[in-house]
Amino acid sequence: MITKKFIEEYSLFRKLKFNQTLPDNLGNWDQIPINMNCHKCSSVQTFNLINRYGYNSNYNTPDNNAADKVASLKYKCQSCKIFERHFYIYINPELNEIYKIGQYPEWEIKIDKGLEKTLHKHLGNFRKGLVCESQGYGIGAFSYYRRITEDIIDELLDSIEDLIDEENKAQYQEALEKTKQTRVTQEKISLIKDLLPSILKPGGMNTLGVLHSELSGGLHSESDEVCLEKANHVKNILTFLINQVLKSKEDAKNFTESMKFLLDKKSIK
Repeated sequence: MITKKFIEEYSLFRKLKFNQTLPDNLGNWDQIPINMNCHKCSSVQTFNLINRYGYNSNYNTPDNNAADKVASLKYKCQSCKIFERHFYIYINPELNEIYKIGQYPEWEIKIDKGLEKTLHKHLGNFRKGLVCESQGYGIGAFSYYRRITEDIIDELLDSIEDLIDEENKAQYQEALEKTKQTRVTQEKISLIKDLLPSILKPGGMNTLGVLHSELSGGLHSESDEVCLEKANHVKNILTFLINQVLKSKEDAKNFTESMKFLLDKKSIK
């Protein structure tokens, strides 16, 4: 069935596929509340569906057949009761795939402040990638995210060194030196990916390893649809890596400053 994540997060033309067919009558579709920013309230609020997928109230009529249709979803903020969000969803004839063909207000391009600061000169390319993603241009989005990854990988790998466990530090430094002998991003990641600290491997998943795999896929033989999926993953992994490195460095800095303060106070006594 249609999901909250699909309505809130999916960009235009990014497909959501199902293993089983959807109900063929829109009256049997769930009315899912969503949580998104309300321009009137200036905060994230709950929105409820108010038009039952845009079709007649009598769901037994042929007009409410879901196959090969565009459903209109109208959501209203439950706080101010004024601001609305509209989504237009295409349902394929086989009833096993949906995607947005439009929404208003448009898909929001938001960048985390910490990430924005770190990206610095690469911020323009990141925004361009988000714009391509919002319009369903997967190849364009993937190419921008891949370019950023290639541009900042050395900087990122140098930053990660501070997070490496002492027993693996010598091995990491040796691998890091080898990365400076190649300009190929995939080779750099391949040299380092198995030495990541646990903080960069949530659930045991190797973030750099997955990023390496996605980048190795290339852009030459994939469709816009496939690249759109890959672009989203590359962006998410890259954002996670940068944010985790930043957070760890900030935590370490705060810890050091606090320890220094307490030790200084103790020495005065």
